[in-house]
Amino acid sequence: MDEQRVRGTGRFRRGPAWWRHGPPWASRWDDDGDRGGAPWPWRSTVLLTGFVLVGSTFAAHGQEGERAALDPFARVLLVVAAGLLLWRKRYPVAVLFGTAAAAATYLGAGYPYGPVFLAVAVACFSAVVAGHRRAAWTAVGMLWAAHVLVAHWLYRWLPPTGDSGIPWGQELVVAAWVAAIMAVSELARARREQWARDRAERAQAARRRADAERLRIARELHDVLAHSISVINVQAGVGLALLDSDPEQARTALTTIKAASKEALGEVRQVLDNLRTPGEAPRAPAPGLDRLPELVTQAAGAGLTVEVTGEAPRLPPGAGLAAFRIVQEALTNVVRHSGSRHARVRLDPVGGPAGGALRLCVDDDGPATGAEAGGSGNGLAGMRERAAALGGTIEAGPRPDGGFRVLAVLPLTGTAAEEEDR
Repeated sequence: MDEQRVRGTGRFRRGPAWWRHGPPWASRWDDDGDRGGAPWPWRSTVLLTGFVLVGSTFAAHGQEGERAALDPFARVLLVVAAGLLLWRKRYPVAVLFGTAAAAATYLGAGYPYGPVFLAVAVACFSAVVAGHRRAAWTAVGMLWAAHVLVAHWLYRWLPPTGDSGIPWGQELVVAAWVAAIMAVSELARARREQWARDRAERAQAARRRADAERLRIARELHDVLAHSISVINVQAGVGLALLDSDPEQARTALTTIKAASKEALGEVRQVLDNLRTPGEAPRAPAPGLDRLPELVTQAAGAGLTVEVTGEAPRLPPGAGLAAFRIVQEALTNVVRHSGSRHARVRLDPVGGPAGGALRLCVDDDGPATGAEAGGSGNGLAGMRERAAALGGTIEAGPRPDGGFRVLAVLPLTGTAAEEEDR
């Protein structure tokens, strides 16, 4: 589409101008040089053949008595020189040399100068644009050499009878025309290569955006579901173990399962709503550290005591969401992979208000149970991606005195302005 809706607004903006990235027909030529499926240029070939025939007829009248008259053989050469252009997109080198050979034969036979050389120019242009520069220079050089031989030496033995050589100064005019044709061809080739690079860069950028969006969706779904499902799994085990001996405690576990599943469904629904309406603002605000008490409550329902120290500064939505998900994933890993039932979350704002950062630390005393204490590779990778997206860092690993630590530093400089621009 030439017009694209600007995300988050009702305005429209124009797409990139075609002259920046090439006209639509430029994409018909494959970048790998395969032109087996190139279209047949019927219309241009027919028009050019007609122009060559008519133009040569008028040129013959103007050069009557100086050059040989057009006969059937001359017209066959004209038709061959122009008709070969029908294959110029599929076989540019063969067409170029065939057209040049027909023009050289026409010239050697003493027929009138005329638009037959236009067919050679078109064939040369197609060959250069297709990337066959050496072949184009060779064919044009050979045709020019043939013209020099005929005009300054072989004219004594070739028709028409009584012909005389042309001045050497006229060769400068011919050389100028040859140089102009090659210059235009080279310019078109360079422009086409630029169009191809632009298309490749746009395609690569589109693939990068798609990959980044896919990773973002995967990370968000993982963070949304992992914590709630871990709580559900723990409470389901508690409920099954106490169903007969302590029905009241089993009822509490089922209540926790219901609340956790409801929250997970709500967050998944919010993610899916954002996917369905990418240009609209989210219906619900993104979670931030203001919801940290909810995580503490959910962790308590899974049998984990969480101690929170420090107070988070005012965070923009992006940084707040990253901090919330990092704490959520860290507590989920403690529930799933640590033998400790106690975790500590410490929030330390560092730096001044103009260039501050949030130092976020989640500790547990271990030991690890079963799998690695750090949890799945996806969870840790997701935490690192969230921190890196904000220009921050994250460290996760065993502590020297036992247990496991997740330490994240999230810079806050410029994030508020970026969020407002969104």
